[in-house]
Amino acid sequence: MDKTLLEVKNLCSGYSPGNYVLNDISVKVNEGEILAVIGPNGCGKTTLLKTLARLLPYRGTITLESGEISSLKRNKLAKKIALLSQNAGVYFPYSVYETAALGRFPHSENFFKTLTPEDEKIINDVLIKLELLEEKDRLINELSGGQLQRVFLARTLIQNPDIILLDEPTNHLDLKHQLELLDYLSLWVTAEPKRAVIAVLHDLNLARRFAHNTALLCRGLLVSIGETGQVLSGDTLKEVYGIDIKSFMRESLENWK
Repeated sequence: MDKTLLEVKNLCSGYSPGNYVLNDISVKVNEGEILAVIGPNGCGKTTLLKTLARLLPYRGTITLESGEISSLKRNKLAKKIALLSQNAGVYFPYSVYETAALGRFPHSENFFKTLTPEDEKIINDVLIKLELLEEKDRLINELSGGQLQRVFLARTLIQNPDIILLDEPTNHLDLKHQLELLDYLSLWVTAEPKRAVIAVLHDLNLARRFAHNTALLCRGLLVSIGETGQVLSGDTLKEVYGIDIKSFMRESLENWK
């Protein structure tokens, strides 16, 4: 039987109390699951991720095994949930290694604590897997958008949370690195118990390929949730996007023959 890692009930949230973008959202995410969140622009996808990371006020409940997230101290929550935003910016010219290493600080009592050999091994392992080790001494303000996105993803993975929230994780990445990134997340989520990924994806091909389940949002409401193939095959998808996506995909595929 699948074990629930995160449960959201009757969630309403927005950027100020009472002014909700999302209304009455209920979702369960199990261990080992990749959940794609899809929907048109402005439907509340990013708002959902920010709320799950406790960055926005909300009504309803968001429950982990350790309890309601509102009761957790910020450093304990950071060990449970990590958010990679699509708008992560460069504020200081740290090196790739220094930026990635920031992911270890929720696991230390002192922010200025020296990295342990275990910390360094975790950092190096992730940098190797994301093809960033050779770039570790470069300043992040010298990187391309795709390289920078991988650095911020490395920082998120190095944080070693139970749940990773990704807002357009393939943003700025070429096709090769998109597939490698999602392949890596597919391995990460099942490598240890008590892990899950919730990813906002615009590319429905990637959602179909990598997500076990999919949540479809429209105008702040959850209009469909379930196994990815079923959600993407339903008539609701056409109604929400205002286009016959299945026919469009088939016509596009014909152009490759």
